[in-house]
Amino acid sequence: MSNLRRILWLASYPKSGNTWMRSLLAHYFMPPGKAPDINNLRQFTTGDTRTDFFDKAAGGKYEGKTLQDWARVRQVALRHIAASKPNRHFVKTHCKPVIFLDTHLIPPEVTAGAIYIIRSPFDVVPSFARHVSASIDDTIDRVCNPDTIMGTENGIYDALGRWDEHVTAWTTAPGLPRYVVRYEDMLDKPAKVFNGLLDFLGAKPDRPKLARAIKATSFDAMKKQEEKLGFGERPVGMQSFFAKGRAGAWREDLTPAQVGRIREEFGPTLETWYPELIEEVDEFARAG
Repeated sequence: MSNLRRILWLASYPKSGNTWMRSLLAHYFMPPGKAPDINNLRQFTTGDTRTDFFDKAAGGKYEGKTLQDWARVRQVALRHIAASKPNRHFVKTHCKPVIFLDTHLIPPEVTAGAIYIIRSPFDVVPSFARHVSASIDDTIDRVCNPDTIMGTENGIYDALGRWDEHVTAWTTAPGLPRYVVRYEDMLDKPAKVFNGLLDFLGAKPDRPKLARAIKATSFDAMKKQEEKLGFGERPVGMQSFFAKGRAGAWREDLTPAQVGRIREEFGPTLETWYPELIEEVDEFARAG
């Protein structure tokens, strides 16, 4: 397996728009009528937590017991993922690009580039809380913890860490070709954002095709798909994966004290990526 720099990472902190981006790319690049529904996105994109690749890497059923097992087998699984298609292809990840247990979670030798999606932590927190069936305060603890890891029953993990560390690691990783997208800008100006993304990918924009893809993957369209078909990635006990999807719902979901805590924890990163929110957030926090 030589020359495996084929993975274009679709990277984000959880609840930041990764599923939407995967759907949008699928609807744009796949032939008309062939784009998968939300339950079949793996026809177009791969994910770095897929058990079939871990089984292949383990030479049988993967039965990792520890984080060390996962980190070790992940390296081989990623090489199999990179080799699974002949050219560059998209792979979803929530991991941050760091050295973890002596292994690189996003190895340069399989990486062609990355699309990184950022979403305001004020909206990530309530959405993440619904996702893991936890309280808002517990979820703030989680996104502020440098050791935060999400796992599956199969012993396959996502090493997340803190929200601000995740953002900084992906947006400053040396030598990584990347296109950074804010979720809020995708909502506000999807055509402009996606045109920039196509330029990054070296693909020629097709305006009618892009308009169709944007319409097919609107939040309402995806919510209707979930209502009709269900969604296999929705955690057990979660009522709806596509719950709100808009920017600024934090104003209804968070208390002034919670907003103030997030602002205090992530100050410098917020000032870099969300300068337009600072004044409102500070005023909101003081109101409490």
